[in-house]
Amino acid sequence: MSMHQPRPLRGRLLEQEPMARHTSWRVGGPADHFYQPADLDDLVNFVARSRGGDDLFWLGLGSNLLVRDGGLRQTVISTSGCLNGLDYLGDHRVRAEVGVACPKLARDSVKQGHHGLEFLSGIPGTVGGALAMNAGCLGSETWQWVESVQTLDRQGRLHTRAPEEFEIRYRHVSGVADEWFVAATFQLQAGEAELGLETIRRHLARRSATQPTSLPNAGSVFRNPPGDHAARLIEHCGLKNHCIGGACVSEKHANFIINTGTATASDIEALIEKVWQTVKDEHGIALVREVHIVGEAGGARG
Repeated sequence: MSMHQPRPLRGRLLEQEPMARHTSWRVGGPADHFYQPADLDDLVNFVARSRGGDDLFWLGLGSNLLVRDGGLRQTVISTSGCLNGLDYLGDHRVRAEVGVACPKLARDSVKQGHHGLEFLSGIPGTVGGALAMNAGCLGSETWQWVESVQTLDRQGRLHTRAPEEFEIRYRHVSGVADEWFVAATFQLQAGEAELGLETIRRHLARRSATQPTSLPNAGSVFRNPPGDHAARLIEHCGLKNHCIGGACVSEKHANFIINTGTATASDIEALIEKVWQTVKDEHGIALVREVHIVGEAGGARG
């Protein structure tokens, strides 16, 4: 074999893959290409081979994402279910790849006697998504526990980077251009497993009571403005239960938009715009979207 012959890919490459299968809102048109790597080594190989080609779009559980009905003209890399390595390194340090589900990391680290990540139990995304947006709740945020991250650049090279190399704010993280998170090492604290599991149980019970967890949604649509709550502002505008098509503002939590079963991405986007404009008109506050909207408008192709 020639030294320059590329290594074969071991993952799964799909064409015209409906994104509705991969987003928590259960809407979205097709991606031109959709790749599920076999593991981190296969992902490195795939990115190195595709450099200079299509834009890459990184997808975890699709829980903070609205893909428009026309789909994505990009290559989607799906990390959920494949980049799922979880290693305990001693001294209450844990390394998690970006495809690990946040609730799994929360439960597993607590069972190992580590305290700090209990708040992740209620975040329906992956470690990659939590890193990208500094996910948080219950007064904790992802990056307060990060010791280092591993990133992958456009040429397929891996880097280890410290938190100081990133700009980290509320629900915002920016760093080196054209590098993507592939793993993180968290520095946690000693904790009693049963106490940690009880904290998680209480948190999930509260979440179930206050959020529409049984219907397709994407979590909080808007960030909380300083000193206030987006849900309070939206409810004050009388928008609970307001619907466009199959998309409705949740009766349980006004900062959640649910797919009642027939919603299109355009229904959801129109409702997001309606909520934003109404709050702006009635309260003079321009809410900032927490949900990412991507892709092309229009009906699903093919």
